[in-house]
Amino acid sequence: MTRWILVLAIAACGSQQRDTDTLAESIRSYNEGVRWGRYAIAATKIPPRERSQFVEQMDERANDMRITDYEIVNVDAKNKRVANVRVKVSWYRDSEGTLHETHAVQEWERQGQLWFMVGEHRVRGDEMPGLDEPVDGH
Repeated sequence: MTRWILVLAIAACGSQQRDTDTLAESIRSYNEGVRWGRYAIAATKIPPRERSQFVEQMDERANDMRITDYEIVNVDAKNKRVANVRVKVSWYRDSEGTLHETHAVQEWERQGQLWFMVGEHRVRGDEMPGLDEPVDGH
């Protein structure tokens, strides 16, 4: 009986840790997932109602586009629930073969115990398929 209580306690701790990713873990998981075409993994960092559309869009984009590298340039935590993350992405289209560089800002929000990427737009560099353009010009 004591053994089962210990097993249940360990399982509960393990699931609790998985449900409370830090901002850094969430940023890494999302960007690594996108970089390596693991869209289902990246989608876990997108709000649940947007996940299936995200995966479809990423799959479609992957038909002609490859991300070769990404770099987290800056993490600006506005408070305990909101952060802006600046990312530099290197990518190319199979159809043209030219390496491009795009700088983007990702908007992250903490919802409950989890961080979600809720918006992403280009701030400079080449326009990138699937990446929103800034609404107000910056």
